[in-house]
Amino acid sequence: MRAELLKLAGLPSVWVAVALSLLLPPVVVLLNARAASSPDTGFLELTAGVLGPLVLGTVAAGSEYRGGQIATSLVCVPSRMRLLAAKTGALVLSVAVTAAVGAVVTPAVAGVLTGGTGPRIAGVVVYWVLDALLAYGITLLTRSGVLPLTVLIVNSTVVSVSFLLTRLTPLAAYLPDLAGAQMFIEPHDVGTDLTPVTAGLVMGAWVAVLLGVAAYVFHRRDA
Repeated sequence: MRAELLKLAGLPSVWVAVALSLLLPPVVVLLNARAASSPDTGFLELTAGVLGPLVLGTVAAGSEYRGGQIATSLVCVPSRMRLLAAKTGALVLSVAVTAAVGAVVTPAVAGVLTGGTGPRIAGVVVYWVLDALLAYGITLLTRSGVLPLTVLIVNSTVVSVSFLLTRLTPLAAYLPDLAGAQMFIEPHDVGTDLTPVTAGLVMGAWVAVLLGVAAYVFHRRDA
């Protein structure tokens, strides 16, 4: 796991992702400073910061398939499940630390950091970690970061396909991105209101299934 942390730290794109996570949400808060405040002010902006974890998750898996790195990694750690566990642990730790900092800084900039925001901060951390694992799992399956990064970033920033689907069926509120966001912000017009704990369980179930499939494929196929 230490080796995997060092590998992540040696990738310039990882530091770009961390910078995105920490700087983008406070900038959005400052740009919206004159807008009317809402109960989600300071936390809604943290959904923009999820771009960083998406990049981190994609890079953590995708970097193995550039330049034959995966062959070197498997020579050093022949056990594929041990290698995958170490990579996953390094990613979770990196994103969790980044999320914890971002989830405190952004509400503080918005002036809404109070004693009652602790559970919402925890929700942000879990949401960012699960989003990173979502990108990580898809990248493991596709062996390329282009598809997952493009789809997930477009869905998170340009147009939310998940939100559009709620216009067709309320079941779309159980898709991972919409469900996960309800861990720390109030849902608006999504058809189904989930408690933070239920939202976390729903998103966690999606990620667990995806990682289970990705781990099986990673274990069985040729490097």
